[in-house]
Amino acid sequence: MSRLLVVEDDETIGSVLESSLVAHGHEVVWRRTGKGALAEAAASEFNLVLLDLGLPDLDGVEVCRQLRTRQPSTVLVILTARTDEMDVVIGLEAGADDYLTKPPRLGELLARIRAHLRRAGPGVPDAEPSRIGDLLVDTASRRVTVAGRELSLRAKEFDLLARLAATPGVAVSRQTLMSEVWDEHWYGPTKTLDVHVAALRRRLGEMAGFGELPAIVTLRGHGYRLEPPS
Repeated sequence: MSRLLVVEDDETIGSVLESSLVAHGHEVVWRRTGKGALAEAAASEFNLVLLDLGLPDLDGVEVCRQLRTRQPSTVLVILTARTDEMDVVIGLEAGADDYLTKPPRLGELLARIRAHLRRAGPGVPDAEPSRIGDLLVDTASRRVTVAGRELSLRAKEFDLLARLAATPGVAVSRQTLMSEVWDEHWYGPTKTLDVHVAALRRRLGEMAGFGELPAIVTLRGHGYRLEPPS
């Protein structure tokens, strides 16, 4: 049974989310404020958090940032009624793995949660690590090292790098990345992919002085390619 934290101040939406998730076999803790959510996160671990950005007491983005710090391996999905793309980008950069607009379509929400929880499970025991230059991506242990130095990545950053590293030098379409890293039923904007690619580039850039690293190349109109070091 997965433990989910729902952070939503709207009584109607929160009640529907809680009852629907419980009906689908999840253990659910529902909190209506940012302070309540942070207190729960300090007290116990959750597999996934659904976080409304429009909270009555604290800024939702700051709550997102603190939740990511306190529970780095937890899947964090933001719910937003904000239509401005920049708000979504800021939420993703604060640590969210994914986002949905409010009110969420229940079928889409449940499918997205299933996909996230499935991908957040243990690695494949017999999966061979991928080595590109001095970068080693081990999907079994979910560890990334550069010349022996460990690189700490968020869950979706790891999944994205692992997918690109599985086929170095090969172009991978945006649709394929969204399907295999996020949700096979994904539709709509894919800004979350661009934000995670940008974050992953920054993380790799921080390790540039420790060894030869591949580069994530943007293929306009198609997707991305992990280019091995020359």
